[in-house]
Amino acid sequence: MVVELPNTGDTRGSSFSVPVELVDSSFPVADIHLATIAPGAVRGNHYHVLRHEILLVLASDRWSLHWDEGPGETPQSRRFEGSGAVLVYVPTGMSHAIRNDGSAALTMVGLTDGPYDPDQPDVYPRAVVSLVP
Repeated sequence: MVVELPNTGDTRGSSFSVPVELVDSSFPVADIHLATIAPGAVRGNHYHVLRHEILLVLASDRWSLHWDEGPGETPQSRRFEGSGAVLVYVPTGMSHAIRNDGSAALTMVGLTDGPYDPDQPDVYPRAVVSLVP
């Protein structure tokens, strides 16, 4: 599921809200991480076995989302341009990656329904995109 979030900001700046149905009791947030993605870089190219994830991407330039529906499935992609925020729901088993195709850094917030354990990170590589656009 990909949702382009409406900007409800004002003269102070942008403001984006996650739809309440995605963060109700069916998605108990157990981990939150904040990351940036430099121009030309990719984050992801992996899947999770135990955890679902909600990714919030705040962009001001071009970027692309890449995913598959499981092992052996053809990778898919969607491109975005301009300023805005996008929510991506990532179920278990779905490899996913975000590539920054623009010239400004992207900001990403990740929410998962299971805690992050650095000794068992629940991150398994399966590439769905390369660095070259």
